[in-house]
Amino acid sequence: MNSIKIFISSVQKEFVSERLRIYDWILSDALLSQYFIPVLFEKLPAVAQRPSELYLDEVRNSQIYLVILGQEYGYEDANGMSPTELEYECAKKSNLYKLAFIKGDSSLERNIKQRKFVSKIQNELTYKRFDNIEILISQIYAALIEYLKTEGLIHTKSFDESLSDATIAAISSEKVDNFLALANARRGFPLAKGTSAEKVLTHLRMLSDGKLSNSALLAFGNDPQYYFHTAIVKCAYFLGTRWEKPIEDHKVFEGDVFEQVNAAVSFVMSKIGTSVGLREESVQAPIKNEIPRPVIFEAIVNAVAHRDYRSNGSVQVMVFTDRIVVLNPGRLSPELSPAKIKETHGSFPTNPLLAEAMYQAGYIERFGTGVNEMIRLSLEAGLKEPEFDFSGGISITLWRSAKTAVRTENAQKTHRKDTETARKPQENHKKTARKPQENRELILTSLKSNPAISLCSMAEDTGLSYGSLRHHLEKMREEGIIRREGADKGGRWIVVE
Repeated sequence: MNSIKIFISSVQKEFVSERLRIYDWILSDALLSQYFIPVLFEKLPAVAQRPSELYLDEVRNSQIYLVILGQEYGYEDANGMSPTELEYECAKKSNLYKLAFIKGDSSLERNIKQRKFVSKIQNELTYKRFDNIEILISQIYAALIEYLKTEGLIHTKSFDESLSDATIAAISSEKVDNFLALANARRGFPLAKGTSAEKVLTHLRMLSDGKLSNSALLAFGNDPQYYFHTAIVKCAYFLGTRWEKPIEDHKVFEGDVFEQVNAAVSFVMSKIGTSVGLREESVQAPIKNEIPRPVIFEAIVNAVAHRDYRSNGSVQVMVFTDRIVVLNPGRLSPELSPAKIKETHGSFPTNPLLAEAMYQAGYIERFGTGVNEMIRLSLEAGLKEPEFDFSGGISITLWRSAKTAVRTENAQKTHRKDTETARKPQENHKKTARKPQENRELILTSLKSNPAISLCSMAEDTGLSYGSLRHHLEKMREEGIIRREGADKGGRWIVVE
């Protein structure tokens, strides 16, 4: 196999050490060196050819274009364009696979032409941000591994296709039946309600040789969080426009993916405005939500369906007085770009088996129509167009009406002050290190309120880490304070009085 050339593009003076570090790293890496050859202008042999012609020829002869953008625009030719931007345009014309990495965030001061160039890249490519060379190298490594997978040069199963050690006993037959009822009604699913879980999961390609795929546990598991601690949705309601304390309301939703979506959507709907119209055209009075429910549902269901379940992060939904932000630890598919998602495009699910189950249940579509539908419904409701950011995971911002934001903010100013005053003693208590006995009391309170509570929820209730929580539970069991009845999964805690 011929080596794949990676043309490394940037302002040379600004990234002298970074360019050489990346060049040496690729050549010395045990895996990457088998497939890639980095190309640096300063490493090319001296020839009679003009430099501008030489580096553009090298771009055309490469398969991957890797651009690093910082503060400087660089030397400008007679037409006012820098070598880096010329290389980028050449890479576009040559249909190269393109990777972009931007140093710093939007607050970093940049040359005026560089700001325009960065904006162009952001609109046309999926990009990552970095602050130092170590982060940059880790991001490049992940991107190159993804390229090898996309090209079929290395073979790995996606997270949801990977098989678990769990048995069919981990699957809820009730959840499978609920799925069949939805899938029959919404998609004409060929298997009738009452069909065995084994047959349904085999049909969905979630069961192979008696082994469950991860997607089966996420969609139909009795306790998905027993296997995937961070497969949860965290929702928060803020009294203002900033991400800061106090958090007026906070919920963590567990369960299967369908339960998480339903609960998170209900949380958001309970926090936004709803108006009831007059019964002029029908007996049922029309109800209008501040943000159309399908817009909120689409943002949340996509975050749950397409997140990276290998990540330690979780889906987060934050309601502010002026907007709703949905974050998920995922990435935009290599086949798409920030600009393309607003155009007609195919569907490229991160978790194909999970996405198929959610499609059959009527939660998502197969045709990549979700973003356009969110934009259309938002504009029809008189709201600003939703915003999308792919620089660190995937972030969707849904804008609330300006009138609602002002009215809510004014109405809550007094309440916010009262709440902050009331919470100060609690916050001071949290800042003080708790004694072991206090931790035990918190654990006992949690167990008494919910004997079947999961480790994930108990950690959320008590504020203890998993390691610390396990330590306390083991000690309390040894001392006869608590005991466990039933299996680790599906059992319950008994507090010995």
